[in-house]
Amino acid sequence: MQTGLIGLGKMGYPLAFNIAREHEVIAFDVNESLRKSISAEGIATTDSLESLIQSLKGRRVLWLMVPAGKIVDEIIAQLIPLLKADDIVIDGGNSFFKDSVQRAALLAQHKIHYLDCGTSGGTSGARNGVCAMIGGDKDAFDFCKPLFKSIALPKGYLYCGKSGSGHFTKMVHNGIEYGMMQSIAEGFAMMHASDYDFNLKEVAELWNQGSVIRSWLIELTANAFAKDAKLDKIKGIAHSSGEAQWMVDTAKDMNMEVPVIDLSLQLRYASLQKETYAAKVVAALRNEFGGHAVEKV
Repeated sequence: MQTGLIGLGKMGYPLAFNIAREHEVIAFDVNESLRKSISAEGIATTDSLESLIQSLKGRRVLWLMVPAGKIVDEIIAQLIPLLKADDIVIDGGNSFFKDSVQRAALLAQHKIHYLDCGTSGGTSGARNGVCAMIGGDKDAFDFCKPLFKSIALPKGYLYCGKSGSGHFTKMVHNGIEYGMMQSIAEGFAMMHASDYDFNLKEVAELWNQGSVIRSWLIELTANAFAKDAKLDKIKGIAHSSGEAQWMVDTAKDMNMEVPVIDLSLQLRYASLQKETYAAKVVAALRNEFGGHAVEKV
């Protein structure tokens, strides 16, 4: 299956190689240096959206891997006059699910299909096997199923339902992630502040050997402490990227309580004003799985 990949950032760049294992991929990014870099590694590129579309044969599949928000709408607006009926646009970024519903309706007016795909696994997953949560037209999903199957881990993709369901699922996933990261961070902050001289890397490694809380996040915690034993090199500032706020707001719209996730989000905001050791751990974890920048001391 041919796939046109739009966006060669932290997730899009490694995803191109993942797709290329079993399918033909042609990539585009407005950043010329990224196009040259990935081209030198064997991935075909084009220098415009127009030439990308022209390079694809038959029913076109375009995978967007760009930041959520205005840029997605701008790209869709450019794609509409270039695409034809039955072509498929996949938004693999962290878009708000209500925006995805509106985009699907807009593209449907032009008989173009839109799949909202929540993509998890960080940069390493993008290269080696994602966890994909997909919403939208079932026929379009069925057509793209070989693509999803090839880039995901075994049993690592799921058709979630109608438009918006994929990004809704990813929003909830990321909210849960906030709560899990905060609880890990608070635990290690307590050990750091105690009278005991803990080797925090060794504790994290221990907990990943059969304990109830063993997980990839605990593994990444050990990785972070292996690089910086007490996290002295980074500031206790933990940024947020929006998904947890969407989840908290959506929960309120649904008259539901999500206190753990809500507080985890508020503590990230608070870290922008007053640094904490727990925020150091959260920042280190965000850097480990997603390549998110940390603020250096």
